[in-house]
Amino acid sequence: MINRPRIPLVNPQFNGNEKKYVLDCIDSTWISSNGKYINEFEKKFAEFCGTKYGITCANGTVALHLALLAHNVGPGDEVIVPTLTYIATANAVTYCGGRPVFVDSEPQTWNIDPNRIEEKITKKTKGIIVVHLYGHPVDMDPIMVLAKKYSLFVIEDAAEAHGAKYKNQTSGSIGDTGCFSFFGNKLMTTGEGGMITTNDNELNQKMRLLRGQGMDPNKRYWFPIVGYNYRMTNVQAAIGLGQLEKITFHLKKRREIVRLYNKHFQNHLDLIEVPIEKSWAQHSFWMFSILLKADVKVTRDSLIELLEHDGIETRPLFYPMHVLPPYKETSSSFPIAEDIAMRGLNLPTHSMLTEENIRYIVERVAYHCKM
Repeated sequence: MINRPRIPLVNPQFNGNEKKYVLDCIDSTWISSNGKYINEFEKKFAEFCGTKYGITCANGTVALHLALLAHNVGPGDEVIVPTLTYIATANAVTYCGGRPVFVDSEPQTWNIDPNRIEEKITKKTKGIIVVHLYGHPVDMDPIMVLAKKYSLFVIEDAAEAHGAKYKNQTSGSIGDTGCFSFFGNKLMTTGEGGMITTNDNELNQKMRLLRGQGMDPNKRYWFPIVGYNYRMTNVQAAIGLGQLEKITFHLKKRREIVRLYNKHFQNHLDLIEVPIEKSWAQHSFWMFSILLKADVKVTRDSLIELLEHDGIETRPLFYPMHVLPPYKETSSSFPIAEDIAMRGLNLPTHSMLTEENIRYIVERVAYHCKM
């Protein structure tokens, strides 16, 4: 291994009021799922997204589950899902007893292909989950048209897309519900944690009821339904509020990191493909993800091992859902998603990176690709 400090894939930064707010929670003893930071974080995050309501919850997967339950997904229902996503998107449908129906990617943004959705709609289809993959928003207009045509709900899986915009609409404000993750590797974090956004008060009330064990908000310890313990703690919300107050800094820093990557990769575009940003989109760049050109001799997995030896942490792109054992599917073809997944990897993407770090990462990627 080259003798230099290891460059991690992610590195959360707490440069705001996070510690101050957490200590306030401890001093006040409000450390569980009640407290002022829960309400404040929900309110401020909804304002950030441009929605009426924000509902905190335990993590991004829980956010998807609550949203699907609120949309009445149950046994026998089908939900359209991109095959190229993190497994939580498909799992949440399965939790409800529904069946995820997979759609291939479009090759430029890697998101669900709007032109391939209608052919997958049946009488059992209840809704569509779109995923703003790695921070690039989905082309939402044609999907919303389809949803209206077939009376389907639309959930935005925005776990990786905090602050991303589609035609000046912030992710999480376009579909019926938006679902976010605040895991430690996200653009803003609460360690674990999630949020659901919506403009529909009926959905808002239903998700709040489900989130808190199903307890009647007006009658303590009265449970009219079976609910879940899916709540966020006041301590997590305190961290989240501190992170949200610095979200503009984090988003600007991401774009600077991407600018530097693009600058240093400029002479190596015969070896790799860099992520694009459509004219109608504002990418949040959760990760700077590259694709190896098809004629490069090194494999993606070999490159990951070589970069690890160089002290550079990377990750492969997600496996498509249809190749994983729980969702194995051979009756349909998903060539675009398979090709992207096979050639793609995530490079270190966080606000602590220096230009020297990025220059070194690019040099090592280029060196190994030329072997």
